[in-house]
Amino acid sequence: MLSFESDYNNGAHPNILKRLVETNDTKSRTYGYDLWSDSARSKIKAACGCPDAQIWFLVGGTQTNATVIDSLLHTYEGVVSVDTGHINTHEAGAIEFTEHKVITIKGRDGKMDAQDLDNYMDEFLHDGNAEHCVYPGMVYITFPTELGTLYTARELDSVYQVCRKYDLPLYVDGARLGYGLMAEENDITLPYLAKHCDAFYIGGTKVGALCGEAVVFTHNNAHPHFFNIIKQHGALVAKGRTIGLQFDALFTDNLYFDISRHAIKMAMKMKKIFKKKGYRFLIDSPTNQQFVILHNDEMARLAKHVHFTVWGKYDRSHTSCRFVTSWATTEEEVEELRTIVMSEEETDRS
Repeated sequence: MLSFESDYNNGAHPNILKRLVETNDTKSRTYGYDLWSDSARSKIKAACGCPDAQIWFLVGGTQTNATVIDSLLHTYEGVVSVDTGHINTHEAGAIEFTEHKVITIKGRDGKMDAQDLDNYMDEFLHDGNAEHCVYPGMVYITFPTELGTLYTARELDSVYQVCRKYDLPLYVDGARLGYGLMAEENDITLPYLAKHCDAFYIGGTKVGALCGEAVVFTHNNAHPHFFNIIKQHGALVAKGRTIGLQFDALFTDNLYFDISRHAIKMAMKMKKIFKKKGYRFLIDSPTNQQFVILHNDEMARLAKHVHFTVWGKYDRSHTSCRFVTSWATTEEEVEELRTIVMSEEETDRS
């Protein structure tokens, strides 16, 4: 079976495995205080153009979101997200489990509109009952979005300016950050992102690493006891070197960006196959996630040969399905997908 189900169903990039083996017999300090984690921090700071950044390595994306958000909020505050935001849809209530409400506003193609955020904050602050409500204490967005769309540099700046207007920290979920940065339509660089948010994380789990995420607090603004908070959330790795070393490899010789670019190249080839077949798309995504609308019969046919994600019902006879490429997707796999999609064994429906 071919698998285009996710971008974290492979192991790790060979360069990472090589470094893990090479350093396996070397003893080191624990909890991320090792020399490889220090090296990774230096390389990430340089890549972000952010010498004063504070960088922490956490075990996974859900733990990272829950930990960072909890650290930035007071007990009576919630986090503002679009309705399709990852923390609102696919994290099993992890944020609410930390006793912080996810406050949703309507998204536009998966993105938060600055004017919508401004309107929400203005209405909240002029509500005579505001003191009885969960207070919006920060803003959460993803790059790329849950629907594979991208903020432009101008859109990100607009959202950040609204956050500054209301003294709200802006946190960017970068689980698939590499795939967003390397998309052809993208005009945001890593340094630009670092200057237009208060915290973000660089996804490793979905972009070449065995596991792990790198949290970047851009203004030396991490909670003074963030280490304790990480541990409290079960996101601390005792053998911290295992994550730090992976990011040290990913940020050596542009590996993180090169493998991300490869995934985009494969996704665009895949997208052309779907278009040639005549499939419609739920949304026009320039990233490694492609959302295809399939007739239910066609979905059943493809499912015999390809793993993909059933995203949701589109109408009575069609379903939205997600196909994802990754750093590990090969040309041969895309060509095999082409053969399967273009098969005329059954009547084409789209």
